Amino acid sequence: MHKPQEDQQAADQAMKDSGKTSEQQPVTACLFSAAFFGALGSSFIYGYNLSVVNAPTLYIKAFYNKTWIERYGEPLGAETATLLWSITVSIFSIGGLLGALSVTMILKILGRKGTLLLNNIFALTAVLLLSLGESAKSFEMLIIGRFIIGVDSGIALCALPMYLGEITPRHIRGSIGQFNSILICFGVFTGQVLGLPELLGQETRWSYLFTFMALPAVLQLCVMPFLPESPRYLLIERRDEAGAERAFQRFLGKKDVSQELEEVHAEARAQDNLHTASVMQLLGSQAVRWQLITIIVSMACYQLCGLNAIWYYTSGILQVAGFAESIIPYITLSTGAIETVAAIISGLVIERIGRKPLLIFGFVAMAVFFSLLTVFLHFQDSLSWMPYLSYICILAVIASFCSGPGGIPFVLTGELFEQSYRPAAFMIAGIVNWLCNFAVGLLFPFIQEALQAFAFLVFVVVCVLGSIYLYVVLPETKNKTFMDISQSFAKINKIPVPSPGHEMELVLSCKPDMNGKVQDIIKMESSF
Repeated sequence: MHKPQEDQQAADQAMKDSGKTSEQQPVTACLFSAAFFGALGSSFIYGYNLSVVNAPTLYIKAFYNKTWIERYGEPLGAETATLLWSITVSIFSIGGLLGALSVTMILKILGRKGTLLLNNIFALTAVLLLSLGESAKSFEMLIIGRFIIGVDSGIALCALPMYLGEITPRHIRGSIGQFNSILICFGVFTGQVLGLPELLGQETRWSYLFTFMALPAVLQLCVMPFLPESPRYLLIERRDEAGAERAFQRFLGKKDVSQELEEVHAEARAQDNLHTASVMQLLGSQAVRWQLITIIVSMACYQLCGLNAIWYYTSGILQVAGFAESIIPYITLSTGAIETVAAIISGLVIERIGRKPLLIFGFVAMAVFFSLLTVFLHFQDSLSWMPYLSYICILAVIASFCSGPGGIPFVLTGELFEQSYRPAAFMIAGIVNWLCNFAVGLLFPFIQEALQAFAFLVFVVVCVLGSIYLYVVLPETKNKTFMDISQSFAKINKIPVPSPGHEMELVLSCKPDMNGKVQDIIKMESSF
């Protein structure tokens, strides 16, 4: 009979050996397709809508005025025009907030994949309204379309990171999760490219900019039905072990997925609540208190770190530098390109460097470059070459953001919570995201008017405080199971840390294989 210490050593060695095997496992076509097409019909559309209205702004305002004259026989007043355009822009965030508020209920009923598929109905409905608004002579259709595409984005930014986190082996969970960030950035860049005058940024073609959004939605609709649902959702919430096994087999490209099933069984047994927790239950749970605070802080910093405000200055700095108005749109393409490249690099290195170092590096670097930008903006009228340095700082801020803060908060939201709390956690993260997005759009013009070039110092403070918090509180989640991550917060949450013996009990209480070998059962920690 083995001594308990020897059993534990055997368990630890088995986990290490099986972990090495999983890390050599390549990304399957099924897993890559789920990540790419899931993000294409979700994150890409969100990113595209962040930039798509910039190029045709003058043409859309002219359409509003023309429609008003045809209806009422007089030009649109300046205040009314400003109000209508402000509603058109800001209602996207209001729609996003509504989408985030509704996502928990939809996820519970339809699952992760089902929610992504349903979301395409919102996307295609918005495309019809936005594309046909001009020919129907209805600016109301554009406003409603922007609201509906906001709902689509609010749902997508919750459902997609959750789906990717639950289908991916732990050793590449960060890299696959960064598909969300990469496709957001690529969507922004695509909106900039298609908005060029030679393409769709013309008075007679601007409505086709919105029609283009149907393409990623249709592609997702064509591919996603043939991909599996999240095996964790199937096993823990639907009690469908056969379906979960098939899903694991397809995502991982192997027939024997017993160790993955055992891990999910153990996670289910370790949870206090096997049913999906409500937002109020999440808020009241001491076991996840600091996970929740961490997600709120990181998601607030994601929006309040100042990236959205950067676009306010870009064109003005280029004009001061002496660039002709006609070529500025082409130069600003560099911002979208830098975003995309930085996000791809982040996805490639996240499993080597880790989430925590990339997040802290990104926020610290943003604070440094915002400080330099403040100095350069203050002196840009004094020295002819100063605007060039300002623009380099803008590119550096964008690259710093996309290296970590631009995508990792979504990855962390999926990693810091076990299955029953995850939908409510994404709902709260989404609410914080969209409220902060709306606040920046509403308040920054007033901050800029009051502080001028020193407005960016506000974001320096946010980045520094966010970095300090993450350094003190956030544990590294790289290559850890969801149970390991939860236990990392046990001390700060002031709850008992499970002993090694208790962990072994959880493992041994799971369904054993035909031979009853402990070595096979204890491999539950190997893949996720």
